[in-house]
Amino acid sequence: MNLFEKIPEAARLIDLDSLPRHVAIIMDGNGRWAKARALPRMMGHRAGVERLHDIVAATSDLGIPVLTVYAFSAENWKRPSEEVGGLMKLLVEYLEKELYALAKNGVRITFLGTRNGLSDAVVSAMEKARAKTGGNSKTVLNLAFNYGGRQSIALAAKRLALLAAEGKLDPNAIDETLFAQTLSVNGLPDPDVVIRTSGEYRLSNFLPFETAYSGLVFTDAFWPDFDERAYLNALAEYQRRSRRFGGL
Repeated sequence: MNLFEKIPEAARLIDLDSLPRHVAIIMDGNGRWAKARALPRMMGHRAGVERLHDIVAATSDLGIPVLTVYAFSAENWKRPSEEVGGLMKLLVEYLEKELYALAKNGVRITFLGTRNGLSDAVVSAMEKARAKTGGNSKTVLNLAFNYGGRQSIALAAKRLALLAAEGKLDPNAIDETLFAQTLSVNGLPDPDVVIRTSGEYRLSNFLPFETAYSGLVFTDAFWPDFDERAYLNALAEYQRRSRRFGGL
């Protein structure tokens, strides 16, 4: 059952002719969702993975070209080792479980972030997903995993500095466009809108360069409760805004 079968009035809730090209989501609140139900934190993360399945499908049904989700930040390594290990395992499980359906439905999986600290099993699952879906073009699912925005900017600056030191790049040629191309964003357009769940009002080191002109939508719903209708409401909130990019 697709989005429009689940929610027949979807076309009235949002303007299908002015949808964003790129939606970015900070999937927050899994642990608090679990705590509110007296469940282990990992149960919240598992519920969050199930919700991701629904939102990816809804994004594809709407014809939105790119969805980037913040799955594991560079700062998440500070969490208890048991939780970190569980999150790594969940990524592998998600990719193994969803890969066939995603590939069949035209979804291309890409990743943001470094491989530092990731196990061979995690890297292998990521590479398999990338290879299996590399030829798809309907929707890009960009998983920010082991990603930090400041770290990404620092790495881009280092790459450009090395090229300049080697005489392969004129420092005067460095501008916003070249810097953006050096960031590890897979050649994707900047997010039109960033949605954050769980009632927190910050970006938490998520795409700081790329979101300079993104619309921001915050919702109190914990991520596992952020269903398709909540997604449509967030997109409708975005559509009520005007992005002027510094102009009038």
